[in-house]
Amino acid sequence: MKNLGNIKRVLRPERLRQMPAQFSWVDQALVHHHLIDRIDARSAALYLFLVTVADAQGLSYYGGRALAQRLKLDPDDLVAAREQLIGLDLIAYEAPLYQVLAVPGTPISQRQLATRPESPAPRNAAGLVRLGDLLASLERRRD
Repeated sequence: MKNLGNIKRVLRPERLRQMPAQFSWVDQALVHHHLIDRIDARSAALYLFLVTVADAQGLSYYGGRALAQRLKLDPDDLVAAREQLIGLDLIAYEAPLYQVLAVPGTPISQRQLATRPESPAPRNAAGLVRLGDLLASLERRRD
């Protein structure tokens, strides 16, 4: 059996979700930003399941077989649901790890800004940073 403790990591630290201020377990921004109108039933089921089982950082690592069985989806439908949620920037996925992301367009708290790790631009063998990589790094920090 794999040691999942070694692979558990936040995939998108800049998009850690928080419990919304309103009384609701699922962020109402899904409705206010009309994201709920853009997903099908299988994607909604996957999102609800991931929100339910995720830890405080939005992380969970259910395998495809277990998810498909629990949600009564065939493997292709599970992949399609996952891709739809990724496309809407609601989750990040690196097998077997899922991260439920903050809903796009919702403000990041000051606490999150203070604790989120910097993601420096990658350097080449000579220690230099390409301009495109630097700009991409700055853009990620701005989000």
